[in-house]
Amino acid sequence: MKKVIFDTDPGIDDAMALLFLKKAPDVEIVGVTTCFGNGTIETTTRNALHLCDIFGIDAPVAKGASVALHGRADPPADHVHGNNCLGDVTLPVEPMKAAHYLPADAFIVDMVRCYPHQITIVAVARMTNLALALRRDPGIAPLVKDIIVMGGAFGFHGHSGNVSPVAEANISGDPLAADEVFGADWPVTIVGLDVTEKTVMPTELIDRIAEHGDATGKFIGNISRFYLDFHRDTEGMDGMFLHDSSAVAYLMDPSLFTTRRGPVRVVCDGIAVGQTIQKSDRKRITPAAWQNRPSQTICTDVDSQRLLDLHYEVVIARS
Repeated sequence: MKKVIFDTDPGIDDAMALLFLKKAPDVEIVGVTTCFGNGTIETTTRNALHLCDIFGIDAPVAKGASVALHGRADPPADHVHGNNCLGDVTLPVEPMKAAHYLPADAFIVDMVRCYPHQITIVAVARMTNLALALRRDPGIAPLVKDIIVMGGAFGFHGHSGNVSPVAEANISGDPLAADEVFGADWPVTIVGLDVTEKTVMPTELIDRIAEHGDATGKFIGNISRFYLDFHRDTEGMDGMFLHDSSAVAYLMDPSLFTTRRGPVRVVCDGIAVGQTIQKSDRKRITPAAWQNRPSQTICTDVDSQRLLDLHYEVVIARS
């Protein structure tokens, strides 16, 4: 059984990924940690608590960072996810439980120390909570089993950025945190726009999940309308990019993806802030900025149809 902490800023696609993770076989969600990003930390934490209620997830929710390491936060992505970050669907006034007493970074440290070599962190938000956990206790790095990040872009298949020509939102929102996380001596797999924007979940598949799934599938169908409209207006597509769920898919079946190994750096200032750059292990010359950095894994390609089939089968079969 895989023990997973889901680090998130819900977010419509975060909600889809959390349901996918909840229904995945051989997965135990041992915690949900929240971060600013798609909304303020108050909004994302409240949404995480509501989602745990709706999806039947009996795991603590720990409230995390409200600003990036440099002390600022970008405005919420209301135009992408709605004012409440869940497509503006009506939610209960209050969630059924309160957030955990520990802040997210301390919660991560505590869980890793309690379950050494067993915790996988699926991180689909800014990397701020993970960087703060490392700063709080650097000794956790060799005790983490895996980290799977949705973020970044490396230029494969023409995908290089969604908030600038070279930067993806989760990384751009806290580039210093991402650079610290990618430079730590723990195993990181980066599932970036190179593969998430290659996989489009069509509106028809969302409709099937809403029609044939249980109440949680209908909820996903409802909140997805706002997200589908955003993709229709901005990309002219009849569907949505499968961002955060792709990170969950990697956890479930890494064979869906083609990967490359090498140290990764993040540009932390200037016009390219947030850009992710990997120096492939196959290149013999190592520029100074990449020296003494651990090799990490990036996803360079994906079998999109198999991923979509897996998503549908897991969400429907376990309804």
